Amino acid sequence: MKSLFTSLSQTKALWVSFSLTLILTLIFGVVMYIGEFRIIDEMYSSEDIRRHIANMTPEQRSMHAWLTGTVDVIYPFTYGAFFIGIAMKYFGRFGFWLALPTLVLIMADLTEGFSQIMLLTGDERYMGLKTIATPTKLILYISELCVTVIGLVIALKDRFRNQS
Repeated sequence: MKSLFTSLSQTKALWVSFSLTLILTLIFGVVMYIGEFRIIDEMYSSEDIRRHIANMTPEQRSMHAWLTGTVDVIYPFTYGAFFIGIAMKYFGRFGFWLALPTLVLIMADLTEGFSQIMLLTGDERYMGLKTIATPTKLILYISELCVTVIGLVIALKDRFRNQS
């Protein structure tokens, strides 16, 4: 596992994972714009989710489910690879431990996606799963994003120090 994490810290791997994350983020925005809908990814209140889905057209629900089942399956792996790579590259011996929660984040995001597809296709039995998976994902995402931002600050600081 550690060798996989280390390979994600290579400069080329970081650029690839960063670029793919940006491209997928753009795809989300374009599809939501074309479909005229807002995704339920950040929603964790069952009432808000039910209301939002009820206000969507069948085409919007279908488009959202397809987006979640395709792009949103790849997305956690691309941003996850970037988060792991930055932690491994800029936090030394602590990098592995700071990167490890990203694995749980990826699982939480995929679980959330599964529950969303089920809800968007009319299966309410997965509401409880969604209301647990989403806050878990959001907490882990924010914490790993903070690690990544700090890692990038360290990278910039090192770069400026080496130029002096």
